[in-house]
Amino acid sequence: MQTYSLPQDNSDSVLLLQLTDTHLFADATGSLLGVATKDSFHAVLDEVAAQLRPFHAIIATGDISQDHTPASYQRFADGIGRWVQPCFWLPGNHDYQPSMKSVLPSPQIKACDQVLAGEYWQVILLDSQVVGVPHGELSPDQLQMLDQALAAHPDRHALVLLHHHPLAAGSRWLDQHQLKNHPAFWQVVAQYPQVKAVLCGHIHQELDVLYQGVRVLATPSTCIQFKPDSNDFALDQSNPGWRWLSLQANGEIETQVERVRQRSFTPQFDAAGY
Repeated sequence: MQTYSLPQDNSDSVLLLQLTDTHLFADATGSLLGVATKDSFHAVLDEVAAQLRPFHAIIATGDISQDHTPASYQRFADGIGRWVQPCFWLPGNHDYQPSMKSVLPSPQIKACDQVLAGEYWQVILLDSQVVGVPHGELSPDQLQMLDQALAAHPDRHALVLLHHHPLAAGSRWLDQHQLKNHPAFWQVVAQYPQVKAVLCGHIHQELDVLYQGVRVLATPSTCIQFKPDSNDFALDQSNPGWRWLSLQANGEIETQVERVRQRSFTPQFDAAGY
């Protein structure tokens, strides 16, 4: 297990910026369903920067690339390079891990499984990718790593990250592609009351529900959005977004989803899939 310790400051809370499902291309003009993903990604970064909000780290929950190229991952690294804070990322179903690793070692992007964040929290990063298919699954090794990380720090509140949603989101077509062995995942989590939340990407929409006493959060993509509660593939008109998370010393999480306001990004609504 690779562990990274975030530098501590005088704050009792840990502030995280979540970016997810950027779907970048090597080609700067590359688009996904009518949205130029580099442009939408930078629109998000520009508005985050304009807020002048201090934060401790960036977390990127998968589908960084759409075309599997090393250049697309470098485009992500270059984009977040406007900040000095570390970034922790994990793969999604669209990612190609050999290319993903091509930008490493990086002074900013840290390859790790566990982040000890301040005095009170740990963040655990899981790889739910199943190569070649859209659904997710956690290998026995990943489930064992989760168990070991939680067992090693019973005194720390825990935030668990993965790409795929670990419970149904209410959209039949999307829920075909959720974490397939979610009962095994929740069986591990149920043993550790210090797990406060599970955070994912993948569904290109906002989610905030309580499941077995654990908060489950999902976040809009920095490009296209999927229409919530839709049985068939459908796009939503909402703009690209991101999420702020403030991990409090008492185990509470304050979080807000925000969306790009200065520009509009309109997808191809007649698309039948992606």
